[in-house]
Amino acid sequence: MSVLSRARRWWPIAVAVPLGAVAGAGYAVVSHPSYAANSYVVVVPQGPGESATAVNFAQAYGRLAGQPQVLVGAVGETGRSVTQLEQEVRGTTSPDAPVIEITGTGRRATDAARAADAVAKSLIAFANTSSKETGVRLVQLATAAEPDRPATPSAALDTAVGTAGGLLLGALVMMTRRPRPAAEEAAPAGPVEPTEPVEPTPAPSLDVPKGRSEEGEKKAAGKEPQQAGSRR
Repeated sequence: MSVLSRARRWWPIAVAVPLGAVAGAGYAVVSHPSYAANSYVVVVPQGPGESATAVNFAQAYGRLAGQPQVLVGAVGETGRSVTQLEQEVRGTTSPDAPVIEITGTGRRATDAARAADAVAKSLIAFANTSSKETGVRLVQLATAAEPDRPATPSAALDTAVGTAGGLLLGALVMMTRRPRPAAEEAAPAGPVEPTEPVEPTPAPSLDVPKGRSEEGEKKAAGKEPQQAGSRR
């Protein structure tokens, strides 16, 4: 396969990969930074030997951390609506530890830390109102610290994602293109010179020369009287 044929075949990937990398890097430059801060809440059992119960309640309260009935208690401290807090705060848990991690996000580091702590306090207040029935209490394990750098965008990550997207797009374009026939690929690239026409070879003539034809007729005419005389 010639270099020109390879270039025609692989040009979608050669073009799409650099464009994807440039698009990812450009997104990292123009997008707004977002900070993330984490606040931690621990579930403490009231009776001894109830660590498994505490883990189960941690799983349940972790799901409630992003619900309106908990977020409404953080509206006054953060100055944000419940809808905004639903997008900026989330709770995660561990399968083997009674700890709830509450992550708050914001365009400023102080906003992210304030949102995480406010939702953590609201979750503690919400859960401890029924501690007699559940047998567990929630205690704040660690407050959120203001992050030093934004969580997003990440120039390296966005560039890698853009490169992968360009590679995928180029591969899809290659798959949709119809392959060229082998005869076309093997054909020479330069112009083909026309070949000279071949003149047909004349067939041999079957005509008898005129002189020989007259001599034959005379001999035949002389033999006929001789044959007639012999019969008489």
